Amino acid sequence: MLGRVTNQTAAMASSRMLQANQARLAQLNSQASSLKAITVPSDDPTATGQSLLVRSQQSANSQYARNATDGVGWLSTTDAAMSDTSKILNRIRDLTVQGANDGSMSATAKEAIATELVGLKSDLLATANTSFKGRSVFAGSSDAGVAFTPGTSTTDPATGVVTTTQPAFTGTAGSSVQRRIADGTTVTVDTDGAAVFGTGSDSVFSMVDDIVSDLRSGVNVSSHLADIDTHLTAVRGAWGDVGVRQSQLERAQDSLASNGVSLENQRSGIEDLDLAKVILDLQTQSVTYQSALATTAKVIQPTLMDFLR
Repeated sequence: MLGRVTNQTAAMASSRMLQANQARLAQLNSQASSLKAITVPSDDPTATGQSLLVRSQQSANSQYARNATDGVGWLSTTDAAMSDTSKILNRIRDLTVQGANDGSMSATAKEAIATELVGLKSDLLATANTSFKGRSVFAGSSDAGVAFTPGTSTTDPATGVVTTTQPAFTGTAGSSVQRRIADGTTVTVDTDGAAVFGTGSDSVFSMVDDIVSDLRSGVNVSSHLADIDTHLTAVRGAWGDVGVRQSQLERAQDSLASNGVSLENQRSGIEDLDLAKVILDLQTQSVTYQSALATTAKVIQPTLMDFLR
């Protein structure tokens, strides 16, 4: 059995429907202005959660991409320094071979070679102290500013004896500089200067001093060729490792860029609206609202109470 429907009940029902239509029209107007499917979380709580998750992934991906770019910068700088080091050591070897020809070289020629070797030692020190963004690429996590401190030479005024100290390595043993490029994946971007240039009496700096000293004192320097080759082998090994890590970071850059595009498409699919579709929906809703107004005006007729007010 149907209950009696009063004018007040019909009016309230019509008002609710008009308000719902008007709210939907306002929402579509807002979406048409912003082209965003979600203006407040209550518009779509599920989509809001998905959007927050995707945005979090985008933030992490962007940070990984910055880390990879910074790492490539470190390793590119190191690669150039290793190239210079290899060239300098090869030049030192060539000069040592020339200086080993005792019978065909004058003392003046040997002194010229010794002088050039001293200059090459300075070049090696400058290369060993190569930095990227103010950080030494060969000193690990050390904050000393340089990987090798300059050596010193002092002369005893009484005896005239010259005492030379070699450049000292300032890096922290066992430390490294790493960049995280994915969840659980890090890449070391620095290079151990002690392994490349040696330390103390086993360093390239000490080796060059020994060659210079032997040249000036008339000692055959051919015995130093094996030491030079040992250092060249160490440099090439470290250089190859730099190339491997640089390739890994460059691959990571490509992968992160592709992932960034995919995540942006996901975000856009959740948050953004198609302009043509939202305009069509807006027009449809506007027609619906006008129809509701017209229908309500016909359903709710004036009563005697409207004239008695």
